[in-house]
Amino acid sequence: MPLAHIIGAGMAGLAAAIRLHRKGVAVQVYESAARAGGRCRSYVDQALGQQIDNGNHLLMSGNRSALSYLEDIGARDTLISPQRALFPFVDLKTGQRWTLAPNTGPLPWWILQAERRVPDTKLSDYRGALSIFLASADKTVADVLDTSGPFYHRFWEPLTLAALNCAPERGQARLLRAVLAETFAKGEQACRPLVARDGLGPSFVDPALRLLEWSGRPVCFNARLRALVQQQRRVTALDFGDHTVPVGPQDKVIVALPPARITPIVPWITPPGEGEPIINAHYRLAEPIKMDSEVPVLGLINATAHWIFVRGNIISLTISAGGLLANTPEDELLELFWGEVRQALNLHNLTFEAARLIREKRATFDQSPASVARRPKAETRLRNLFLAGDWTDTGLPATIEGAIRSGHKAARLAARPTIV
Repeated sequence: MPLAHIIGAGMAGLAAAIRLHRKGVAVQVYESAARAGGRCRSYVDQALGQQIDNGNHLLMSGNRSALSYLEDIGARDTLISPQRALFPFVDLKTGQRWTLAPNTGPLPWWILQAERRVPDTKLSDYRGALSIFLASADKTVADVLDTSGPFYHRFWEPLTLAALNCAPERGQARLLRAVLAETFAKGEQACRPLVARDGLGPSFVDPALRLLEWSGRPVCFNARLRALVQQQRRVTALDFGDHTVPVGPQDKVIVALPPARITPIVPWITPPGEGEPIINAHYRLAEPIKMDSEVPVLGLINATAHWIFVRGNIISLTISAGGLLANTPEDELLELFWGEVRQALNLHNLTFEAARLIREKRATFDQSPASVARRPKAETRLRNLFLAGDWTDTGLPATIEGAIRSGHKAARLAARPTIV
């Protein structure tokens, strides 16, 4: 029986494995670490004494690939969302608070009402979205927008940081266009924020691992691929250093590794460059807190941190494009961020019991126009080898949605009959 060998148990690899399993294809996943999920995982942190996510991720109801994957693993009900799309913000400099609430349907009539727009913006400011949709591949977000005024700083800049993990002056406009096209441009029903109720691991990873285990082929952990053995434009074996796994004539191989590990395995691929780090801060409180909004997420303007996530007594922050803070001592950052949390959530003099700072140095690939141009296709010059990962040419930024979509595409290609 043909077998699909999948290298990497991050979201791209798991998505490929589950999709092929659903198609009746036997799969075997190999992971170099002792756990699955990559950046999308949960673990019990010793300092906090509670389970946290490795990184904070916000999905949207328009993320069709992610939702399809959750349906495949029986975990769709583990995501929670408000009854309608709501995005609360606070400007820590001015104290202004507002909530973006798009309307149903693709026509954005909500911008006609001043009270529903971003504060201090006028109707003409919103025409900038057309420039994003018309941008060429060599343009950044800042290249095509008016970078002065409150709408840029209170909408375009935080959206770019969240979606592309870089400033608008660096991020490719077309990647932001892809995000808008699948969410805000389709109306309220496609841009409701989705949050993993119990964490990313219980939603995206654990059910997939159980499904693979029930299939009789659990993930092989601590298996680091060293090289691909090739012959006549095919992968014929997988070299793991201490042992070799043969690849049969009808077998397929999907390499779903991060860019930093791809070159030794597939040396003819030049991946995109590394992007900026993402910093996540987590605080444990004595008691759970309740937010004013029904959405447990709050965007920050004129702050060092960008987003606050609240889950019970754990408050988490995300700081995108955190390169400038790379050398700042941890205790200084935790104190700085906590001051912003207290102001944003009106916590007054409340203190935290424990805290944890996580710096993800290789959080995303560089999403500038020049780097994006190097994203490889899923198909390779070897007939039975395919690539997956959010850094491949998905047309989307480096997100969970992009990673899963890449896995689905690689699975679709690998499921095709082999021509010998």
